[in-house]
Amino acid sequence: MYTGSLVAIVTPMSPSGEVDYAAFARLIDFHVAAGTHGLVVAGTTGESATLTKPEHVAVIKAAVEQVAGRLPVIAGTGSNSTAQTVDLSVEVDRLAVDGFLVVTPYYNKPTQEGLFRHFSTVADSVSKPVMLYNVPGRTAVDMIPETVGRLSGHTNIFGIKEATGDLSRVASLRELCGDDFALYSGDDATAREFILAGGQGVVSVTSNVAPAAMAAMCEAAIAGDGDRAAALDAPLAGLHNDLFVEANPIPVKWALHRMGLIEPGIRLPLLPLSEAKRPVVEAAMVRAGLLQ
Repeated sequence: MYTGSLVAIVTPMSPSGEVDYAAFARLIDFHVAAGTHGLVVAGTTGESATLTKPEHVAVIKAAVEQVAGRLPVIAGTGSNSTAQTVDLSVEVDRLAVDGFLVVTPYYNKPTQEGLFRHFSTVADSVSKPVMLYNVPGRTAVDMIPETVGRLSGHTNIFGIKEATGDLSRVASLRELCGDDFALYSGDDATAREFILAGGQGVVSVTSNVAPAAMAAMCEAAIAGDGDRAAALDAPLAGLHNDLFVEANPIPVKWALHRMGLIEPGIRLPLLPLSEAKRPVVEAAMVRAGLLQ
């Protein structure tokens, strides 16, 4: 079971939109040095929706090779097509990834039984374990705890990234899924409380720019030290909120560019952070100690 701060890492791109593999390698080393506990590659923050299949596989392959066993690598392979998800996951399964992150199918709004069958089919098709991903704010479908409870019985499904921000779900999921099923927050603003309530960690956007601070906060929360976790989390509160002033990953990619870590590339239909919102994100970065 993976614990702590798992970064939902961005996919660096050149100003023309090409994947910048050299910058990606530097970012991965940045996270290893900072104490990040794991990488989640080619998820929403990694702009998976605009990666071609060859690019998607290549980005995950590059991550595995650069990590070289120093961190666990969870590969995002979900889509709104079960067949497409299986096809990509099977190809990625040949790489030395540690597991998969599979999002609930978006736009087509499946029923709970459809969700159960979708995830069961994907998990049946691969050898590496699957992390479920529930983010109704993006997908327009909410996988309810009872469905997660059913899926937790699958031997190849090990946990869930729960991104509703609803802290009451921690107790419900733990009761329905048992102690061996991993619960990860997908909402930075409530991640500390989520972990203190019994979660194992967070799949984090904030940790892209503040990896050491997020790792330390998670370690304190996992240890049950609520006061220390709160003190470590307080300077990050602005980032938790203001990295979402425009659609993720627009603000966090701008912040990483502002820190000199990546070029400003992002793919349509997303655009670079608007001039009006840049002072907001910059102020949050200053409060977090990332900028003078």
